[in-house]
Amino acid sequence: MKNQSLPRCYITGAGEFCETILPGQGDFIIAADGGYEALVSRGIEPDLIVGDFDSLATGLLDIEADDPRIIRSNVEKDDTDMMLAVKQGLSRGYKIFILNGGAGGRLDHTVANMQILTYIAENNARGTLLGDGIFITAVKNDEIKFDERMLKGSTISIFCAGDKAEGITLKGLKYPLKNATLTSDYPLGVSNEFTGAPAVISVRSGTLLIIWEIGGKVRFSH
Repeated sequence: MKNQSLPRCYITGAGEFCETILPGQGDFIIAADGGYEALVSRGIEPDLIVGDFDSLATGLLDIEADDPRIIRSNVEKDDTDMMLAVKQGLSRGYKIFILNGGAGGRLDHTVANMQILTYIAENNARGTLLGDGIFITAVKNDEIKFDERMLKGSTISIFCAGDKAEGITLKGLKYPLKNATLTSDYPLGVSNEFTGAPAVISVRSGTLLIIWEIGGKVRFSH
């Protein structure tokens, strides 16, 4: 993944863990509740641990209750543990977020985490949700470039994350678009494909949710 020189906020939840992208040097690492166990089982110590800890089995037994890294929330709350972690990262000025352990498993939490991607985009940042062979991101009034030749036939889908998204241009994909409009009630952008050429997805006004399936290492730039 390009732009790893920029500071990233790497957040791990309690869902299925993707080994494709692990925390890098300089990343600010947050464990969202049960994500703590996913990290420490791989020898990774988080900089911050947030949540109500209802999904932690034994992980907190390994750290002191007064550990300054812990931010404990009430079990009954409006924000999910992943959202609490994202808000902590945004408050610290991070603009690039990697969300691991947030896809697969419970469908409601996966959908919630996709909504969190749009929240990150609304706050002028970029988040990527990692899954099992699937990457998901949200783009608002911006573009994303895939600057490495993708495996031909890899699938990518583009959805409107709001009532309407306008000025959408797709380049380097099997089904290109130019200055198109997508709405939330019609899945026109589903199941596009990389052609082996560099690709660009841009939107002039609105937010896009982008989901792509990969067969190898992916590189993209913001």
